[in-house]
Amino acid sequence: MEYSMEQRACELAVYIIETGATVRACAKKFGISKSTVHKDLSQRLKQYNKTLYLQARAVLEQNKAERHIRGGMATKQKYMQKQKDPL
Repeated sequence: MEYSMEQRACELAVYIIETGATVRACAKKFGISKSTVHKDLSQRLKQYNKTLYLQARAVLEQNKAERHIRGGMATKQKYMQKQKDPL
């Protein structure tokens, strides 16, 4: 089923607001590219639904502020796993 850009942008925003998901996770869930998700949320949604745009933007900003922490945690897990399985 083909969605209009407006419908897709609104659905993406609702998903990100409700789950706090990252752009990457949202793209995977909806089967579209990260670039499309980002463009829908940062440009298109602003024209269609200002309220949803502002809420989604807040989640995106929070994710951006936390991304260095997530990266550090992923690296830590990677090396802890290597210590358990030295092969």
